[in-house]
Amino acid sequence: MTNSKSYALIDSGDGRKLERFGPYVLSRPCSQAVWRPQLPAAKWNQADASFSREQENNWANLQSLPEIWQIEVANLIFKISPTDFGHLGIFPEQKTFWEWIQAIIKPHAKSKPRVLNLFAYSGGSTLAAAKAGAAVCHLDASKGMVAWARENAALNGLEEAPVRWIVEDVKKFLARERKRGSRYEGIILDPPSFGRGSKGELFKIEDEIVNLLQDCRDLLSDNPLFVLFSCHTPGFSPLVMQHLLSQAMQGIEGTIDVGEMVLAGQGALEVPSGTYARWTGKR
Repeated sequence: MTNSKSYALIDSGDGRKLERFGPYVLSRPCSQAVWRPQLPAAKWNQADASFSREQENNWANLQSLPEIWQIEVANLIFKISPTDFGHLGIFPEQKTFWEWIQAIIKPHAKSKPRVLNLFAYSGGSTLAAAKAGAAVCHLDASKGMVAWARENAALNGLEEAPVRWIVEDVKKFLARERKRGSRYEGIILDPPSFGRGSKGELFKIEDEIVNLLQDCRDLLSDNPLFVLFSCHTPGFSPLVMQHLLSQAMQGIEGTIDVGEMVLAGQGALEVPSGTYARWTGKR
């Protein structure tokens, strides 16, 4: 049975995706969806609102949506709000990661494993880790997104959970953590292709990723649980991700699995939405 308070991919094709976020159906761009839609145009035309990058007013029928509403994904509650960029405050292709994070942390909850979440956006992975019993450090360069993540934490009853909320450039923060001797049992990173830090620091993934992964490896404790590395950058195939993470984790006993992140829906064609590599330690 479909959960009307959750997320669902309804259809995709002709460079777009049709999605349901709780009670609202939205049509948004999706460059990977080069195939034909499965549903008739009449179904797409029933969307409550649609987003286009070609129009001056990017959202059509935005007035039919509330400014804010909530959905539940992977037993986590998220604040949803349409932005000028077409984002809504959640990347639902990461649902399986949030479930995986909870499953891997729960058996160790009594020891309060320390988890670092970099490029943490609206905090899906932070919520998953904190709910499972971890002490989390949540870092993003956007003050607004960190505030959004804190709202999500409150929606999940995690206001008092042991979470450090940091607004900072990732490279500067990691350098200081190394000097401080900080250590983590789990590290999560979903770096952008291109971005700027809290003070305008430039980040280009192809120039930074090797050193970034090395910094993460240096911050792992003597008995780490996991490293979760995901990416939306074209050209970063599962094989590329495998090579990057296996080199970074060389010498630490564990296993790596890689694959594509996908948006999936009942009866809908799956939509590729990035790649991932996960390292799991042997305990």
